[in-house]
Amino acid sequence: MELSSLELKPIEVKFLLRLLEHAPDYRVRISKLKPPNAKTLASERNRICKNLSSEGLVEYTDEISKYQTNAAGKALLESETNMLPVTYDELKLLKKLLEVAVGKSVPPGTAKQVPASERQRLLKQLEEKGLISVVGEKVIKDVWLTQTGYQYLQNDCHPTSTNASLTFSMLGTYLIFLRETLGQQEISRTVNNTQTYVKEEAEQQTSPSPSIADINGLSPESILDTIKMLDQQLDTDNFLPIFHLREKLQPPLTREGLDKLLFELQSQDLIELITLQEVSDYSDSEISAGIPQNTGGAWFYISVND
Repeated sequence: MELSSLELKPIEVKFLLRLLEHAPDYRVRISKLKPPNAKTLASERNRICKNLSSEGLVEYTDEISKYQTNAAGKALLESETNMLPVTYDELKLLKKLLEVAVGKSVPPGTAKQVPASERQRLLKQLEEKGLISVVGEKVIKDVWLTQTGYQYLQNDCHPTSTNASLTFSMLGTYLIFLRETLGQQEISRTVNNTQTYVKEEAEQQTSPSPSIADINGLSPESILDTIKMLDQQLDTDNFLPIFHLREKLQPPLTREGLDKLLFELQSQDLIELITLQEVSDYSDSEISAGIPQNTGGAWFYISVND
C-alpha cells in the first residue's frame, strides 16, 4: 500500500505526534505516552498502537503478564525422560505452575528462581514451543516510530478531518520535526555536492588546463594546514573564526569553493564546524562570513580534530 494513500484516523495521527515529543529516537514507554485525549483509556491506546504497527508506522515490545501450562506443557512435566526439549531455566518456569496448580495462571514474578531480566525471553520461547498459553492480553512496553512512520510524517501525512483538534504543543513538535528533517536533507545534499566537487577536482588534475586549486595548491589537505597555521598565529585555541580563513584564501578561492573544501574536511572527520553563541563579540561583516544553516545558527568556528 502506498503511504500517500494511507488515511489515518485523527486519534491515530495524534498518537504519532505524541511520539515526536520523544526525540531523537522517537521511542518511549507507552505508559509515559500521553493519551491522544483525556477520555482515551490505556486499552484504547494499546489498540491504536497495534493498528499503527499493522500499517508499519510503529513497532513495539510487549510482555506476558500471566501464563499457564497447556496439555503439551503438562505432559512434558509428567515425562520421566531425562531428554527434555527445554532449558533448565525454562523448566523452572514450568515447574512453578505445578507448585500453584496445573491449569491456573500465574504472573512471571512468581518464578523467583529465574532472573527477572530473563523471564520474558524464556516465556516467549515456551510459548513458541507450544508448552504454555498466554492468559489475557500481552502488556505493551516500549513503542517507537519506524522508518516508514518517519517517512509518512515527513512526506505523506495529509489529515483531512474537519473536527479533529490539535494542541499548539503538538503542532510545535511537528514543525520542529519537519525543520530538522529538511535540515538533514540539506546536509545530505551538501555532502553529495561536495563529493561531486571533489570528484571533479580529481578529474581536473589530469586535465591539460589546471584548476584554481591546482595552481595554488589549495587542496583539502592544504586548507587544513592553513587552519592550523592561523590558529597558532592568532592564538585562537582551536576555535578559529571562519572569517580569518576567508581573508587568507579569498581570493583565489570563491566563498562557495572554500565552503565546499571545509565540508570535505568535515565529512572526513578532520574538522568540526561550530556555531556562534555570543554575537556581540564580532562585527556584522565577521558574522556574515560564517556558513548559514537551515536550522540553528551559522557555522562560525573551525576546530581541528586530533
